[in-house]
This record gives sequence, C-alpha cells and structure tokens, in this order.
Amino acid sequence: HRHHMLARSRLPAALPLRRLLSTKAIPPPKLFDYATVTSHIHVSDAISAVEAAFGALARGKVDVPFPMHIGIDETASAGPGDCHIKGGYVSGESTWTVKLACVSFYKNVADGLPPGGGIFVVMNAKNGAPLAVIQENRFLTDVRTGAAGGISVKYLTKPTDKTVGFIGTGAIAKSMARATAAVRPGFTGFAYGADAEMAQSFCDEMRAELGCEFTAVGSAEELCASAKVVFTQTPGSATVLERSMLQPGSTVIASGSDQPTKQELPVDLLANCKYVCDLVGQVSKVGELRSALAAGAMTEADVYAELGQVVNGDKPGREGDEIIVCDLTGTGAQDAAIGQVAWEKLSKL
Repeated sequence: HRHHMLARSRLPAALPLRRLLSTKAIPPPKLFDYATVTSHIHVSDAISAVEAAFGALARGKVDVPFPMHIGIDETASAGPGDCHIKGGYVSGESTWTVKLACVSFYKNVADGLPPGGGIFVVMNAKNGAPLAVIQENRFLTDVRTGAAGGISVKYLTKPTDKTVGFIGTGAIAKSMARATAAVRPGFTGFAYGADAEMAQSFCDEMRAELGCEFTAVGSAEELCASAKVVFTQTPGSATVLERSMLQPGSTVIASGSDQPTKQELPVDLLANCKYVCDLVGQVSKVGELRSALAAGAMTEADVYAELGQVVNGDKPGREGDEIIVCDLTGTGAQDAAIGQVAWEKLSKL
C-alpha cells in the first residue's frame, strides 16, 4: 500500500554559520484555554476542512506518521492511563499540528475530574515556530472525529436515509450527531447504550440542540431495525451488533476501535460488506480490520476504498442496497485540518 509521506527537506550543505545563529527571537505561542476553545469551535466548522484533508491523504499529499502510544502504568504516583500522540501536515497548508490525547485516567473521577486531557500544538509551516498551544481536553479530537462521521454519511449513504442510530452515547456520539445534522438535517435519531439513563439524557440533549426527534431504545437489535445509518462509538471491549440485525442498505460507521485490543464489529460483517476506512495502514493495526486480518477472513486487498478515495471520486460510495462499513480510527490528517481551523478562528479573538 502506498505511503502517505512527503520527502524530508534538507538544509543546504553550505549554509553559513552566521545565518544559523539568528539574532531574532521566535515569538512565544499563544495559549488558548478549554473554555475559549469549546465556545468558539464547532463541528460544522470542521467538516469541509476534514473532507479536504481526507482527499489530500488519498492523493499522498499528507505527511502522517503512525500514531505513538505511551502507556502510563498504575503506581503510587501515576496512572493508570494512556497517551495517544498523532500529527500531520497537509501539503500547501500554512500550519501543521501535533496532538496529545490523554485518556483512561479513571482515578480522576474520584477527584471530580474528567478521565483525561489533551493539547494541540499548532506550528507555523513556513518557519517552524510554534503558533499556539490549545488546551482542548479531547474536544477537538471529538470534533474532527464527528466531522469524519458526517463526511461518511455524505458519501456512503443515500440522501433518503434519514434514520440514524447511535450505539454508545458519550461525547463522540454527540459530535457524530451534530455532524450528521450538518449534512443530513431533519434526521430521526435512535440511541442505545449500556447505561439506559445516559442514553435517555443523550436523546434529550440532542433533541433540544439539533431539533431532531431522538428515541432511546432497549437493544442494539431494536436500534438496527429502526435505523439505516448506525454509528458505533463504544470502548470496543466487545462487539456491539450482529450482521443479521442490519437492514439491507445499512451503513455502519465505527469509531470505537483505536487500539489493538479493541473490536466493535464481528468479523463476519467485516468480511461480507463494502469495507471503507480512513487509512489502511492504520486500521490494519488498530482498527476493525485488524480482527478480520487476524482471523484470516480478510486481507488488505479486500478493502474497498479509503474514505479519501471516495471523496475524490476515485471510487463510488453508496451504489445500491449493499452493506457498507466505514472504519474510522482517526488520522493525523484530521488533526492537521482541525488544528488549522482552530488557529484561524482563535487567532482572530
């Protein structure tokens, strides 16, 4: 499979030392706190930028290294928790981004804190200077993940598919619902989660915010019978639906698997669908595809397309009543895109 990497630039061999020892200081980066970020950045801001980034990714115009993972083991002074580091640069853009997303710090709950945090570092692509440190505590990650979900709805479903289900009803589900409303206004929503009270709260909040009807249901089977578009965004510790539950022409957009230990969808569904993903080289290691490869049910050649290929028109998206699965693990291209969007908005404040 092709590599989405750009050639590294090199310093001229004979650059004079006096030019390397600059007398000018690089200005310090601007710091934007969580409240500022959440009050000024919205999913609808991100969709077009993330869509363009997927297109560039499929054309090999994004330098996106494989994600780094740092495990924080539980000791008297630390953890347990995980830190995921992603980043990327979209060729021709004026910034690039590196992101630290810290999750699963579950001991925080006892102190009344969220189970993690995160920052985006936005860099000047012309001179290598840091422009901004954005305290976003995974908010921008959820926004760019939601944008990918909205783009998946745009390209992989029929315009008449207006029943949308959400398995898992946390922050990412809300971002997916907001993005869906941006591309498919007036949809009817259904939700199912292990915590029925949380699912009902999700429905109430989304109904009030989006002006769409939302109903909490009692099982994944009931949800799939009600919805043609199914979002799954769970911890990925167990599969959340069965292939037999899906209606003909259903689209499943899965975003819960982002580590080798996670799996939301059964292998027989993956092996018997039109399988689309964000980045083959990544989903084969940490996405849903990993489990199908391990079971010998699929090879990378069975991947129908990357989402960017569909965005670019290289491959058609929805064609009929086929079952489509879109596997979203999150890419540095999306982080680069939302980092640029955030900088363009926040730097004007």
